[in-house]
Amino acid sequence: MNPRAYLETVGQTEDAAIDLAPAALALAALAQPETSLERYMHHLQSLAEKTARAHRALLLAGAADSVDTQWRALKEVLAEEEDYHGDQDTYDDLQNANLIRVIERRKGLPIALCILALHAGRAQGWDIAGLHLPGHFVCRLEKDGQRLIFDPFHDCDRLEAAGLRALIKKTAGPEAELSASYYEPAANREILIRLQNNIKYRQINAEDYAGALATVESMRLIDPEEYRLLLDAGVLYARTEQTRRAIDVLEDYIKIAPKDRDRHDAAMLLQDLKRLLN
Repeated sequence: MNPRAYLETVGQTEDAAIDLAPAALALAALAQPETSLERYMHHLQSLAEKTARAHRALLLAGAADSVDTQWRALKEVLAEEEDYHGDQDTYDDLQNANLIRVIERRKGLPIALCILALHAGRAQGWDIAGLHLPGHFVCRLEKDGQRLIFDPFHDCDRLEAAGLRALIKKTAGPEAELSASYYEPAANREILIRLQNNIKYRQINAEDYAGALATVESMRLIDPEEYRLLLDAGVLYARTEQTRRAIDVLEDYIKIAPKDRDRHDAAMLLQDLKRLLN
């Protein structure tokens, strides 16, 4: 796989047709181009096959063909057999959002672990989706009118309403409550963008502006229509003293940004950059 070429294809692919885990591997490979993806693609295949076997064994043992049995198969493989878990000790480590390193270390951020669960479940044809919660990310299974939510970051534990409410209050504040919007499935492209945002924000906080720019450029490959990435790129080009490129990108952003305030703020930065060239 050529990661850049693959991601350019992802950028032109209908959202529902995006193969989420391979795309996340390709994003990770951009940061470590010397790494072959063959063993990691094989691991994804192995997760799918093990999940199929675990599910089949549960059915043969008398379990009902239900979301509960699907969840039990995923938990058995991901949390128990493969020992995937959330990195609570070094949560902000950049490796936790890099799927190559997540597979190697068997730990990561909620969204990275959910990508693996989504891959294993979708390989069975199950109705599994990712859910955006404030400050967290979880998975949802649905079958025959039944819904089950589980958390790959916490050993694929099942989340009932009380657990979800407690989780939301922990991450969004004591006044936060459950909202119907939290049950809306995340699109594949949104998941990939959120994965990369985790890296970008940490790089910016560490003042690694060149790294953050590379991350934004990877995001533009998979979501070329997202105009807000042009602003991110423009700011980071400026931060890395690529003034001419910053000007070009900001001019493109101003042409398509829909809000007057957004265009105004970008125009102010653009004026400052143009003065640097005079």
